[in-house]
Amino acid sequence: MTHICIVEDDDSIRQLLKLTLENFQYEITDFDNGEDAYQYLLANKVDLAILDLMLPRMNGYDILKQIRQNKVNKETPVIILSAKDQEVDKILGLDLGADDYMTKPFSVLELAARIRTLLRRTHKETNKLDLGILHIDVDQRIVHVEDQVVELTYKEFELLRYLATNLGRAISREELLNQVWGYDFVGETRTLDVHINSLRKKLGPMGRNYIKSVRQLGYRMSVGDQDA
Repeated sequence: MTHICIVEDDDSIRQLLKLTLENFQYEITDFDNGEDAYQYLLANKVDLAILDLMLPRMNGYDILKQIRQNKVNKETPVIILSAKDQEVDKILGLDLGADDYMTKPFSVLELAARIRTLLRRTHKETNKLDLGILHIDVDQRIVHVEDQVVELTYKEFELLRYLATNLGRAISREELLNQVWGYDFVGETRTLDVHINSLRKKLGPMGRNYIKSVRQLGYRMSVGDQDA
């Protein structure tokens, strides 16, 4: 499981980030002060760090500068997430070794997308998606629910893959048709709905909990809640 370290002294933001990223099946370690985070990152390898700048006991700039000089997390992707929105702050953060810089307020879905981009770039994210009891091997095109193999058609697998890699995001029918059938596809959205219903049935009792309808838009894939 991909391991992400969150360093954020605002409890509400830190908990929001933790719950959201855990829903994306990331392992999370979080800190509310710079000193504890710094000591942890000196000794423990993580796959990505999300770092605030204005922290008690040690600021984010100093943490970043120090871990870039230590072999444990020297190459670890770092996203700065800060209320400091001046150009000079961004330049300093990037010059010290940050891979990305986002200002508050921010979109958690945009942050999740940036995380996926950085992990792909650094080869930290595998082509296997583990979503609770649902396991998707993208390379082998194999799907398991618990220990049972689920036989899917080509289009059903592509739908599942696209929904899973955009976990939590409401996706329009038009986008799904374009992504799975191609931009030249001509047909009614009923074709998509039929494939979604078939996919839900094949995934078993949890099918409708994984793939939810979004009224007047399309579908969303989620993990962790049980509403139909």
